[in-house]
Amino acid sequence: MITTIIFDFGDIFLNLEKEAQVEAFNKLGLTTPNEDLISKNDLFEKGKITEQEFLESFQKYIPNASLSEIKDAWNTIIGDFPLYRLEFLQLLSYKYKLFLLTNTDEIHINYFEQNVGTSFFSDFYQCFEKVYYSYEMGMRKPEESIYSYIINKNNLNPKNTLFVDDKKINTDAAQNLGLHVWNLQVGQEDVVDLFKQKHLPF
Repeated sequence: MITTIIFDFGDIFLNLEKEAQVEAFNKLGLTTPNEDLISKNDLFEKGKITEQEFLESFQKYIPNASLSEIKDAWNTIIGDFPLYRLEFLQLLSYKYKLFLLTNTDEIHINYFEQNVGTSFFSDFYQCFEKVYYSYEMGMRKPEESIYSYIINKNNLNPKNTLFVDDKKINTDAAQNLGLHVWNLQVGQEDVVDLFKQKHLPF
């Protein structure tokens, strides 16, 4: 029986506008995927480099872009957070122990909080026993250590815990540690369909 649910954030509750971000960087002159910047993003999501260092890493490839323009482009990925998902989460919090676990950075979280406002993000955070951001933990999914940390820190039983994420690499890692998983298919499924997933052991 599931008693605990660990949720991802982006594309689970908060819609991500990935194409908008690509377009924003295209306008600044960054047109191709870049392994160096992906590596810098991983470090930033682990809190291993500062916001300044992260933003400056883009200027190697788009030297004419200001740090402010780069930051604005970076934040274009943050979309809307439908109210019905928050209302669903609030109802869920009365029946289950809930956690949030997301790979993210301080720029995106600060922008999200400013965008939705104090009342909304406070209501959101209050649904969870604990909110875990990768940049505060020094770890990121799909590293097994991040799942093990939450399990051990909160005395969770993997057999009674469901992990919900839109990336299969993340749900696979959780499944390897004995957690039940739902690899939500963005655009085809919605988190509010949780109880419609027949394979989930509720």
